Amino acid sequence: MAGAESPLSLWILIANAASAWFLAGLIWVIQVVHYPLFAAVGRSEFAAYEASHTRLITAVVGPIMLLELATSALLLVVRPAAVPMWAAALGVALVAVIWLSTIALQIPAHGRLAQGFAEDAHAMLVHTNWIRTVAWTLHGALCAWMLHNAIAAR
Repeated sequence: MAGAESPLSLWILIANAASAWFLAGLIWVIQVVHYPLFAAVGRSEFAAYEASHTRLITAVVGPIMLLELATSALLLVVRPAAVPMWAAALGVALVAVIWLSTIALQIPAHGRLAQGFAEDAHAMLVHTNWIRTVAWTLHGALCAWMLHNAIAAR
């Protein structure tokens, strides 16, 4: 059904764009405001703060990341005719970069910080999180372009 014109394909694209832009906005707040402020939390309170942060942020981002992953993958199979395969594939590649960065870089940094504030782990978290910030921003822009194409073709 690739390239098929159906209401389902447009809804999948809308869900993909909404999840990508939600996560792009959230990651910019985390990158520019939240993560830098980790250094301002008192050392004695930091482990508890980090545990709360991890629990709460996972509840917010986890379901939306799964929605973004699922809809990105679905667009490879069911997408509006005006959305080329290369765009859907690029979307999946950007989501893969985000997930790989999260698993390989951000989760281990949070794991180190869970033991207490460590300047090197904090610096690594802030610096490597730019990977996700850029990838989510690019995915949001790509989704906007795909959505524009799909709507303009109707």
